[in-house]
Amino acid sequence: MTLKYYFDLLSQPSRALKIFLSVTKIPHESCQVALRKGEHKQEPYLSVNRFGRVPAIDDDGFKLSESVAIVRYLSNKYSVPNNWYPKDVKGQAAVDEFLEWHHLDLRLGCAMYFQTRVLKPMLTGQPPSEKSLQMFTERMNTSLDNFENLWLGDGRPYLTGNQISAADIFAACEIEQVAFGGHDPTKGRPKLGVWLERVRKDLSPHYQEAHTFLEKFRTASSKL
Repeated sequence: MTLKYYFDLLSQPSRALKIFLSVTKIPHESCQVALRKGEHKQEPYLSVNRFGRVPAIDDDGFKLSESVAIVRYLSNKYSVPNNWYPKDVKGQAAVDEFLEWHHLDLRLGCAMYFQTRVLKPMLTGQPPSEKSLQMFTERMNTSLDNFENLWLGDGRPYLTGNQISAADIFAACEIEQVAFGGHDPTKGRPKLGVWLERVRKDLSPHYQEAHTFLEKFRTASSKL
């Protein structure tokens, strides 16, 4: 049976995993779950992912959620080129180090800004709280500064070395989302700007295809 991939491109992990599936050429069936309609909290999706979040996969009856866990599973099962998720213990640990840091630093800062600035106003029709927006903007900027100084500070072209990896996909999708929210993440961060443009180019056209949906949100958010 074909691997089934459940996602919504409004979700950063969904976009990152969709790009990963595309660049690694893993055969899959795309199954969209409309977050805006609450489909992630209803059957039949809850039978796929009991946590009611995206993304998730169903691999011939084996159901798995959490995007990083899915990357690890797919990399072990399929002939994924080594650069995306290395098989050697040190290379793999380097990618894992970023993915673990990303979850509680870069993702937390950027995702909360995007939700506060764009997503919640779009879903509720209410403007964002200025106090909350200021708090999450400051947190996001701290995360972006950490990314610029701690992860790109040594001059490497990619986050874990000289080759692009899953770490770069997840980071780029997270940071791109900030730009769609009306904030320029590269301002005052020249290394981030060069890195982001490099990753966009390397992942083309899959990167651009995965972010097309957010163009609507960029237009809508500019009217808030």
